[in-house]
Amino acid sequence: MPTLTTADGTEIFYKDWGTGQPIVFHHGWPLSADDWDAQMMFFLERGYRVIAHDRRGHGRSTQTATGNEMDTYAADVAALARHLDLRGAVHVGHSTGGGEVARYVARHGGERVAKAVLIGAVPPIMLKTPANPGGLPIEVFDGFRAALLANRAQFFRDIPAGPFYGFNRPGAKVSEGVIDNWWRQGMMGGAKAHYDCIKAFSETDFTDDLAAIAVPTLVMHGTDDQIVPYADSAPLSVKLLRQGTLKSYDGLPHGMCTTHPDLINRDLLAFIAG
Repeated sequence: MPTLTTADGTEIFYKDWGTGQPIVFHHGWPLSADDWDAQMMFFLERGYRVIAHDRRGHGRSTQTATGNEMDTYAADVAALARHLDLRGAVHVGHSTGGGEVARYVARHGGERVAKAVLIGAVPPIMLKTPANPGGLPIEVFDGFRAALLANRAQFFRDIPAGPFYGFNRPGAKVSEGVIDNWWRQGMMGGAKAHYDCIKAFSETDFTDDLAAIAVPTLVMHGTDDQIVPYADSAPLSVKLLRQGTLKSYDGLPHGMCTTHPDLINRDLLAFIAG
């Protein structure tokens, strides 16, 4: 398997297919590069170079006990970009991966980055604070931690079977394969890294990162996102971005890249090629 060894000895697994302009995909918690299959195949067939990595502690990368926070996640991406000598890349991040993109582009991107995309992404900040009264209370994330410790395998069945893909909505077309694939990816990773990442995705404030991003950035978000609520994320992020564009999807869930790949891929292509 292709891997990169970081300065602290962590092995980061990655996929690197094709040639042409590079598109780097950043997955959500607690998943892996495999969550981007529908997007990677679509863009590979259209002449792009597609890259996706397993974040440290996730998937096939080292099950790290340390470094499971946004600064290190972004540094790992910077190391991967240097390793692959990426230039003019488009970085696409979903959920936690959107936070990773924001921090990487703001702090490390430079000439290596042409555009960015945030999909159902956690910025500016998920946690309810005096400065972010519309956020989710800490008890929500404490509940995630408690459920992970009590029975991670069951917790990782409940999330995709319910709110992640909107399968808990009346009339939803439930896919057992999609649920099983989510569970498979989640259980590949390490419990300690997954536990730590809850704090990383919920409490990290990306306000300064968003304001520092100079490249064109597309913010895509479903209005029925039950994981990262729309009102406290996408509209706030696009106001902070220098060249931000907001594209909302009425009634679509958090996992809309999987439930509606044709729609999402079309809009991604229009932005990337435009």
